[in-house]
Amino acid sequence: MSVENPIPAGRLPSPEDNLPVGVDRHTYEQPALLHISSALASATDPEVFYSTVLETIIPAYAPADAGTISLWDEEEKHLVVRAALGYENVTLRCRHFRKGESLPGKVFAAQAPQLFPTPQAIVAAGVNTHPEDIVYEEKATGAPVCPRSALGVPLMLGEEIIGVLLLEQWQPAPPFAAADIPLLQTLANLAALAADRLRLQMELERTHADAQADLSSLDLLSTLAHEMRTPLASIKGYSTALILEEVQWDPEKQAEFLRIIDEETDKLEEIINDLLESSLIEAGRLEITPEPILLPRLVHEIVDEMLHRTDKHRFVISFPSDFPIVEADPRRIHQVLHNLLDNAVKYSPHGGLVVIRGEVSQSEVVISVADQGIGIAPEHLNRLFERFFRAREIEEHVAGSGLGLPIARAIVQSHGGRIWAESKLGEGSTFYFTLPLGEQSSALAEE
Repeated sequence: MSVENPIPAGRLPSPEDNLPVGVDRHTYEQPALLHISSALASATDPEVFYSTVLETIIPAYAPADAGTISLWDEEEKHLVVRAALGYENVTLRCRHFRKGESLPGKVFAAQAPQLFPTPQAIVAAGVNTHPEDIVYEEKATGAPVCPRSALGVPLMLGEEIIGVLLLEQWQPAPPFAAADIPLLQTLANLAALAADRLRLQMELERTHADAQADLSSLDLLSTLAHEMRTPLASIKGYSTALILEEVQWDPEKQAEFLRIIDEETDKLEEIINDLLESSLIEAGRLEITPEPILLPRLVHEIVDEMLHRTDKHRFVISFPSDFPIVEADPRRIHQVLHNLLDNAVKYSPHGGLVVIRGEVSQSEVVISVADQGIGIAPEHLNRLFERFFRAREIEEHVAGSGLGLPIARAIVQSHGGRIWAESKLGEGSTFYFTLPLGEQSSALAEE
């Protein structure tokens, strides 16, 4: 078996060591104790904390060549190895011990330090070890051999035991002795306190994150309430005006009021649909039904819809004549294109040119929608596709839920494509998305 030797310069002396005359053992213990206390106090990452405990204690502790830390699982009612050091692999982490089983289980059952000074004592303590655990230990140590000595101490939090620290000696050297127990128990208690500190810190961070999530939810509800209140106020106002008995509206004014009601109803429906789509995506229930589609034809249909909404914008559609047929869900891709074109119109309030372009590469098609609008600051580009994110320059000009682009991203990614944006403040924006060209798409294009 290959075991790393401890660092001699950093280890603690044992009673068998020949200490200089007149030198107190505590002269050696106190610096190591301070060093270990400092290392444990600075631990911040729960994932590596217990490994750090072993990496700190084993090199500084005289007989120790290897060690494990096992924690009690209250639900499963057994100890689980959370960290192991000094073995050839991490197979030992697969082990678990019932109360009273093997060395860790006996320490846990006794809730007190247990010294195993000889191989015979270790064998006697392990007679009730589960056969599967014996296999794991042989894989971890590289051979069916027994440590020369071992020392286990409980990890105590006041009167509560949370786990076991076990050290083993494999190399020829003086074995563990009773004099080693007090300091090791002190170190184990420090480790337990540090672990509890980390646990409380994690709970505090979770509480803080939950509080932030609650605040975000409140902000979201406030934003959505405001966005929904605006079209509802228009609908209510114009419909109330139409049913006033004391006022006779001429047909032209009635038609204008009804048109406004229809437009505001569409806005309200769009917000509700975005919320529903976002909920489906979050639940992992976005359904895609691919079929052969002609993207240029789909773009022309959406542009025709947009022309009924604006007379300030000019639309240019540029696709090569041999643009291939693509396998995609037509309803979902319609959503993506409609969202991008709708944004191009909304975020260029003074009008201008909107260019929809299609290009073909070796394995995918690239669709882009460019406008001459207000643009987006560089620091906001990477966050555009986050749920409910709205850049400050967007908030000042256009109402919206902040869900359209995240939905578009989910749809494009579910097709195996990518979506991104390029923009400069005051110079407009260009949004791109890709769709892969599969073998069937290539065959359809040739046909």
